[in-house]
Amino acid sequence: MLNFFNELNFSTNRSFEVCDITKQVEGVVRESGVLEGTVSITSLHTTCAISVNENEERLFEDIRNFFLTIASPEGSYKHNDLHLRINIPPDEPENAHAHLIAMMLGNSETVPLHDGALVLGRYQSILLLEMDGPRERTCAVQVVGVS
Repeated sequence: MLNFFNELNFSTNRSFEVCDITKQVEGVVRESGVLEGTVSITSLHTTCAISVNENEERLFEDIRNFFLTIASPEGSYKHNDLHLRINIPPDEPENAHAHLIAMMLGNSETVPLHDGALVLGRYQSILLLEMDGPRERTCAVQVVGVS
């Protein structure tokens, strides 16, 4: 049984952005040498999510609009009462909405591998969803299986 770990770093450019990271994950899978198994992708952040869905720009706008309607940045959140919180950095943003959206989406996905390739449907891609950008983001990628 092989077990391979790597981290992927990304720079996001918008406050809410959807990025296709499938190619980068495929690179880690190739590097691992695993032919049959699984790959787990985990966001190492509380305001950034991982999801499997379609890579389509108009859908990305729908995703953004949907989640920002449910959890508006202009909403009233206790987490955003920065003056009442203890030991926060001076550059702490008001980002409760981003935490809530990330919790709805989840921070990880597991994808099967067969013949050294990701098993994804015709329209599926691995997406990183940024809700509190622009920022530098890191994903942990673990590949487990046999060669």
